[in-house]
Amino acid sequence: MEHKRLTLFAGHYGSGKTNIAVNYAIALAKEGKQVCIGDLDIVNPYFRTADSAKELEKAGVTLISPQFANSNVDLPALPAEAYRLVEDKNIYGIMDIGGDDRGAYALGRYVPAIKEEGNYRMVFVANCYRPLTRTPENALEVMREIEAACGLAFTDIVGNSNLGPETTPQTVLDSVDFMEKLRSLSGLPVFAYTAESSVAKQLAGKLDPVIPLQLQEKYFDLPSQRPGNRPLWG
Repeated sequence: MEHKRLTLFAGHYGSGKTNIAVNYAIALAKEGKQVCIGDLDIVNPYFRTADSAKELEKAGVTLISPQFANSNVDLPALPAEAYRLVEDKNIYGIMDIGGDDRGAYALGRYVPAIKEEGNYRMVFVANCYRPLTRTPENALEVMREIEAACGLAFTDIVGNSNLGPETTPQTVLDSVDFMEKLRSLSGLPVFAYTAESSVAKQLAGKLDPVIPLQLQEKYFDLPSQRPGNRPLWG
């Protein structure tokens, strides 16, 4: 799998971009790369890259997160250090972008530098089990809204369709037609599929490539994640 110096993850609220960004950053670090991940999500106050601070630190990944992240203060403020992601060419930078077009506005200030370097992958995280992206057409509309808001076009798609702890290999396989239609409509390649690590193992030989995910602990803290419900994680 070819790695770009910058990888940006964006998508609909709850699509799973934060969890994927964290896992991807740790995977790069395990390959011996110097990695820095930036949380540019100033919209969603609950799922934060900072929730995985200990895991990222253990892997040797530098974390840049908004001021007051994981506090009771609702005052989004991107730190000045975030510019390191586009300025320091010696690191592999990962950007976790806020949900939908509202969250994408924060990316705009970095776009000129990203385009100038030209060594990036802008990934749309698609989950066909989310209420507002149940059809490829709906997902494409979200993609276009994000692109218009930040001024940067997507280059790839990641399939992260799941039903939380109830996800089975078939749940992921059932999303393939959705992803193929979205690929056709957008003209973009499917970079990969993702699944919780135990599910990913069962998909071996059935779907490729599948990136195994370790979930953030906070996913299991939500009442909606408990048995008997149909949560949407990832």
